[in-house]
Amino acid sequence: MILSYKGAFKTLLATAFLACAIGQSASAAEVNGIKFDETVKVAGKDLKLNGAGMRTKFILKVYAAGLYLTEKKTNTADILKTEGPRRVAITFARDVSTDSFGESFMTGINKNTNEAERARLATQFAKIGEVFGMLDGMKKGDVMNIDWIPGSGTLLTMNGKKVGDVPSEIAAYNAMLRIWLGENPADASLKRAMLNAPNT
Repeated sequence: MILSYKGAFKTLLATAFLACAIGQSASAAEVNGIKFDETVKVAGKDLKLNGAGMRTKFILKVYAAGLYLTEKKTNTADILKTEGPRRVAITFARDVSTDSFGESFMTGINKNTNEAERARLATQFAKIGEVFGMLDGMKKGDVMNIDWIPGSGTLLTMNGKKVGDVPSEIAAYNAMLRIWLGENPADASLKRAMLNAPNT
């Protein structure tokens, strides 16, 4: 079963809403002029910047992404087993259409999950995709946060404002993380940077 962009991004409406405390502190890292805070607060917990890097495509800088965890890790398997909230913070380095981002998202899912996983999580991917579908494209400088909130699910914010949330299970969020950290990542150099493990 191969998930399609249209199927995952335009079929279901996200209906759950939840409030999440989001904080920030002094800048700790800079990627091509884009700054990432050393710590952020998600669901009342302080998360540490694990690593950050630039997503490039055909030499074009698309976005910078940072991974936040309760404790720093350098191994994908360990990260996927981590308890507590998590965050992938994305700052766009150029304008990106919703369709382009959605297609890349689903390509990453398909490359890093097997058929059984895609079949079992298809409805949750569709709900997550519907939230992305609420966006009217991304502009240079826009900041997107994709948070895992234990007990609630996945929460998406854009420029500090909630776009939507999905009561998905951790397996669906882990599948999203594997877009960047899986065996077939969207960008191998970005994976190494987010893991803060140059030799990975």
